[in-house]
Amino acid sequence: MSDAFVPALLPEALSRNLTDRLGEHFTVNPVVRAHHGGGGTRHPNRPPQAVVFPDTTAAVAEVVRACAAHGVAVVPFGAGTSLEGHVAAVRGGVAIDLSRMNRILRVNVDDFDCTVEAGVTRTALNAHLRDTGLFFPVDPGADATLGGMAATRASGTTTVRYGGMRENVLALTVVTASGEIIRTAHRARKSSAGYDLTRLFVGSEGTLGVITEIALRLHPIPETIAAAVCAFPSPDAAVRTVIEALQSGLTPARAEYLDAVQMEAVNRAFGLDYAVADSLFLEFHGGPDEVEVEARLFGDLAEANGGSGFRWAVEPEARDRLWRARHQAGFAALSLRPGAIPWSTDVCVPVSRLAQCVMETRADLDGAPFPGTMLGHVGDGNFHCILLLNPDDPVEMAAAAGFDARLVRRALAMDGTCTGEHGVGLGKQAALVHELGDAVGLMRSIKRALDPAGLLNPGKVFAAD
Repeated sequence: MSDAFVPALLPEALSRNLTDRLGEHFTVNPVVRAHHGGGGTRHPNRPPQAVVFPDTTAAVAEVVRACAAHGVAVVPFGAGTSLEGHVAAVRGGVAIDLSRMNRILRVNVDDFDCTVEAGVTRTALNAHLRDTGLFFPVDPGADATLGGMAATRASGTTTVRYGGMRENVLALTVVTASGEIIRTAHRARKSSAGYDLTRLFVGSEGTLGVITEIALRLHPIPETIAAAVCAFPSPDAAVRTVIEALQSGLTPARAEYLDAVQMEAVNRAFGLDYAVADSLFLEFHGGPDEVEVEARLFGDLAEANGGSGFRWAVEPEARDRLWRARHQAGFAALSLRPGAIPWSTDVCVPVSRLAQCVMETRADLDGAPFPGTMLGHVGDGNFHCILLLNPDDPVEMAAAAGFDARLVRRALAMDGTCTGEHGVGLGKQAALVHELGDAVGLMRSIKRALDPAGLLNPGKVFAAD
């Protein structure tokens, strides 16, 4: 990452150009710029020199071409909830906020797909789909924009049954570094035509192009949905229950783990009375008989592993209350240490190694000089740690960095990955090299080929040359 001096202002000619093209949708307001600097986590806020709010793919292409002509960086911006500093403007430039590109362009009910602009959020899409009998299942928790979800290869609570963005993106419209508009594929469910450009851009974190439209796979709304919370005597018991369920052929739609510390935070933040114990949040989808059978069999496995206190929710309002506690877990964790900043990190390991990784990580966290919680999508081997830190205490910050490094080493030793869904951004660049070695050099070559001037979200994914 470059710490070179970044001038406060854009080149005057570029500012005039963008003002002429976008009018009031071009701004250098310091408050707006600060909002687009990626602060609020362990990474410092690094605002861009300006922010633009285009409303069409053509307008995005014009912005990119204008910035390229002046050698100015562009940083695509969705909801701004990046945890590894993805939207920090480390070399200044122009943030391209895609929130005005919020149109649902088409819904193809017979084909089970839709096409949306990058600024559409997942909840807005599902509200639009409500009367079609279809829904979009990828749920990372936050009300993220679908363009941002594609750019970060998001997954989340439903991945165990429906997959993440990698499995549910059919095609993309992308503005390249030169300002060219390309479409990576058509809507066919499979193709052998050329390189898989869609998968290249999914997860590229804005470093290869600006995603402006996404074609998405949709799924039928389940006839019956049942959700539950169950307490366990240990992390191992909770994780082992999920593994045994998957090995038995059960397909829960969600299988989320929250440790006892996180459950205490949830109770405190939301006035709930769940058991303060390692717990699973579960959801089952299907026909009434299918859901009943899966829930009963899962309950038998849980009981055999010491699970108790099942609390079921079938009505939508009750399910929403239950999942609000899970989705807002990060905010709830902050109640354990008011004034702290969160250092949120994640890894993913093969499911067979998950229980061991969780137990070793919990022991490591128990010895840390700061409080922290653990939670995760245990059905696919992915879990998170939220460290609650005093940013003014260098001892704590150093201890957090050490914990994060040990967590990554532990996951890689189990043939896992340094990040299951947070991405690389600024925070895990060294970990990426440890994980993939010489393959990172090939990634750099792809970056140079598609963005030879290095203007697309520079400083991310790879450490500075």
